[in-house]
Amino acid sequence: MNATRTKQISEILAKRRPLVAKIAQVEGNLRSLSETLHQLQQQRDNLLGKVKDEQVLEQLQVLNFNAIASDIQTELFALDKLKCRMNRDTLNVGVIGRARQGKSRFLQSLTGLTTAEIPDGDRQHCTGVRSTIYHSPHLDTHGEVYFYSERDFIENVLSPYYDKLHLSPKPVTLDAFANSDLPGLPAELKSAEFQAMYGHLQRYYQHLPNYRHLIGAASPRQIRKEEIRQYVAQDTQDGERVFFNYLAVKEVKIICQFPHTEIGQVALVDMPGLGDTGIGDEERLVKALGQDVDAVIFVRMPKSSGDYWADYDVKLYDTAHSALVDLPIHLWSFLVLNRTDQDSKNGDNWHNCQDLANSRAESHIDVVQHVIANCASSEEAGQVLDQVLSYLKENIAALDKRYATLRQESLKKLQSAIAVELDKAKKALSQAGKSESWFPQFLELFNQVWEDLTNGLEDLLQELREFRDMQDDNFKQHVQTALQTCREHPGLPTEVEIKTRRNEVGGYDIAYNQYLNEVRAHLSKQFLFLDEGLKQSVEKLKLKVARVLIEQGKLGKLTLVRDAEFLSEIAVLIPDTLSQLKLGFTILADFEISYRGLIQHRIRQHLDDLTPDDKSLFLSNSPSPQEVLSCLTSLQAEAVYKCETVLDDLLAEPNQAAFAIVEEFIDRVLRAKGVKNDWQIFLEEMRSQVWSNEFEELSDRTRTRREWLDLVDNATHQNQVSAFQFLD
Repeated sequence: MNATRTKQISEILAKRRPLVAKIAQVEGNLRSLSETLHQLQQQRDNLLGKVKDEQVLEQLQVLNFNAIASDIQTELFALDKLKCRMNRDTLNVGVIGRARQGKSRFLQSLTGLTTAEIPDGDRQHCTGVRSTIYHSPHLDTHGEVYFYSERDFIENVLSPYYDKLHLSPKPVTLDAFANSDLPGLPAELKSAEFQAMYGHLQRYYQHLPNYRHLIGAASPRQIRKEEIRQYVAQDTQDGERVFFNYLAVKEVKIICQFPHTEIGQVALVDMPGLGDTGIGDEERLVKALGQDVDAVIFVRMPKSSGDYWADYDVKLYDTAHSALVDLPIHLWSFLVLNRTDQDSKNGDNWHNCQDLANSRAESHIDVVQHVIANCASSEEAGQVLDQVLSYLKENIAALDKRYATLRQESLKKLQSAIAVELDKAKKALSQAGKSESWFPQFLELFNQVWEDLTNGLEDLLQELREFRDMQDDNFKQHVQTALQTCREHPGLPTEVEIKTRRNEVGGYDIAYNQYLNEVRAHLSKQFLFLDEGLKQSVEKLKLKVARVLIEQGKLGKLTLVRDAEFLSEIAVLIPDTLSQLKLGFTILADFEISYRGLIQHRIRQHLDDLTPDDKSLFLSNSPSPQEVLSCLTSLQAEAVYKCETVLDDLLAEPNQAAFAIVEEFIDRVLRAKGVKNDWQIFLEEMRSQVWSNEFEELSDRTRTRREWLDLVDNATHQNQVSAFQFLD
């Protein structure tokens, strides 16, 4: 080991990391695309029940976005493995082998750890948990324990046993597992293999009280060197099977200083010995090799009495091979044939090591290199690791590139397949839209409405024309009420009040002038209430127009409003682009006749006699309260008379204004150039509301098609080639 290699390993890891963010972007886009395709599948199923055209149905039926979504999930899983590989802080070398082949001894030799941290044994399977051992030259040896959550334990540890052994009911919580009897093994599964599997499940069940407190415990839990064995092993160093913590442990990380201090950023992944009948072991091996390992070392110890490549050896190799199909395992695997001498329990197996080395090709166990080495020797084990790291130094960049390129090519094929499917989807619904034309029916309905609306508005205008020069009864009633109030409540003072005022201000002339202002103000106030009468006349007019629009124009279903605000509601619904039509509705909706604008200035000019500077009656040289009251009474009555005369001439004004504004409205909405086109465009957009019975089903299909095509466009945007690209 040397400092140069340490630097090179660091450079290899640094070059990997820029891909991580790019892969994450592709993953995010794929997830969004998957969700859009899921929505398309739902819409497709919905359309199958609505589209009547057989040709369109045929095109929809061949679409299968569920299959594409499944392919996307496969790609996401593969990308996650690639991303994990590129995001590691270490080069990871996995060590696997069946139990009692020397795997643990090999790891002890490489790391300087002992059987207290890396259990080994000659009798039963000793290691129960996957461990990753990290080289750290500056920290004391310790461990970090990661426990299963309850959900993870139920789904990934217990459930596979229930599925494989056909047991039910399957527990959904730890309480259910603990408080129910363990189902018996079915009669058809009484072979030794299945009984052994069932024995494993019984171990989880019987010893649950020993490890349950660790399920869901905070992770990672840092432990001392002396505690490591009780979390990773099934038995003590004396072979007593008393440890059960490992049943709750998902993974253990061990940090220590390797004997070879210049090893650099390297970690060793210790896989539990295979060959036992624990369900899920192989699946966990495959997952670990695919995500967490850059190179794998198979450890095999030939028997000195004679040995051969057995079926379980081939199966172990094939299991490892399936971990990363994109990167064949023969490009990143090594074989260590564990050499033992005559003083070992196994005896001298040198010739058998050579025989297995020479015959491995016949069993199709293809690796980068095989080595015959004594796994119990730190020197020989170090030489093996040195060869592995030398190979990785020279080849890892090419392996990474090959792996990433294959994934990129796979994504390219997926993108092309999705593009083809989306193109079929777009054409299918485009055809559906052509085959269900609603326009002829709409045109017929629109022409009828146009005829009814023009006749209705013209009839209303003719009615208003006939009453244009006649008095408005509603306004006349408000005028009479105002005049009657002016006469019955003139606001005049009494003689006593006049005398008192004279004494306060020091003269009858001053008191007289003050009372003129007060009487004038009181009188003018009574006419302000004419505003309400004018408003009522305008509201009545707008209701007449609205009734025509609702009954003849079929606009009633566009809003629930039925008072004068109906016009404002329709004006809001009309798009700004239909300017002629919108202007007509806006003008009428905003139309008002006010007392201040129409009448007030005409009334005020007849109140001048009640103004001190313009009065026509003056007091004598010896005035009295009676004289003051007489003058005030005369001037107030004269003013009321003049106002009545003016108002009589204005009683037809509301009808004249009503005719004028309705004629203006009709000019805008019926007679202006191009306004019929505005009506057609507006009612075409609102057809499903205006003619709900006629267009509801068709509108629903149209809306569904529009949503479909929007989803297709969205998916097409997400399916751009650039969104699948993480390699330059």
